[in-house]
Amino acid sequence: MEEANQSVVHEFIFQGLCNSKELQIFLFLSFSILYLMTVVGNLFVVLLIITDPHLHSPMYFLLANLSFVDFCLSSVTTPKLTTDLLKEKKTISFGGCMSQILCVHFFGGGEMVLLVTMAYDRYVAICKPLHYSSVMDRQKCIWLVLISWIIGFVHAMSQLIMILELPFCGPRVVDSFFCDIPLVLKLACTDTNTLGMLINADSGILATTCFIVLLVSYTYILLTVRLHSEGGASKALSTCTSHIIVVVLFFGPCIFIYLWPVSITWVDKFLAVFYTVITPLLNPAIYTLRNKDIKKATKKLVNQHVKSM
Repeated sequence: MEEANQSVVHEFIFQGLCNSKELQIFLFLSFSILYLMTVVGNLFVVLLIITDPHLHSPMYFLLANLSFVDFCLSSVTTPKLTTDLLKEKKTISFGGCMSQILCVHFFGGGEMVLLVTMAYDRYVAICKPLHYSSVMDRQKCIWLVLISWIIGFVHAMSQLIMILELPFCGPRVVDSFFCDIPLVLKLACTDTNTLGMLINADSGILATTCFIVLLVSYTYILLTVRLHSEGGASKALSTCTSHIIVVVLFFGPCIFIYLWPVSITWVDKFLAVFYTVITPLLNPAIYTLRNKDIKKATKKLVNQHVKSM
């Protein structure tokens, strides 16, 4: 015990994405641009929805929250990833590592539940349009968003508490670019097989349950509309396509990482980059490029600024 206590880990070292200097410079420039686009895109959506009265509806209220969550999720990992590409030694303090774990699972878990809430909103809007204004009133929307944040927080804390109880006294190299629980577990100075199964089950159950609920919800929407109106399925599909794309892009990598029995390093790194860097960038683009109201509000905002110059 004395020997272990004398070598307690106070920081972790990231292995990073690659060792090639040329590739690191290319990735630094690429991720810097992607992060800038993510920040501008998501915060622009939030600002646009707040300032335009025509976008003060439940769907856009939920979309604004999703954009804010994507901005936060990307900001947890991407700035650190980008700056580390220019460093020889990529380190993070023990506290910083635990903070990353907490924030990634807080915003990630919250986004999963928020996507389910958005599916419920689309179900009411498409399948029960006459009751939409009464069912999705402002108070209920606020409560649904609060519930998604609460579930995300509870999920994150349950993960973090199990990790904090572990002793770390030996190896400290994390073969990734951020602190992800499966990789940090491998560095503990004790048997973590049972704990790893519990943690993976916790994340896997949340992700899989939300994913199944979303698939069932959108399938039910399409089937309901098709039964009640000829050609309605294509209209519903057009309305829900953006939602379905975001669901697949977000949940696919998460479920693969936490439920796939065999870990392949380069695949895990690629998927981690995808859901922490690429997906938060794609979400505002997917939701806005096909949306006439967002396009109209953007054009209106641009015209106002042009006239004021």
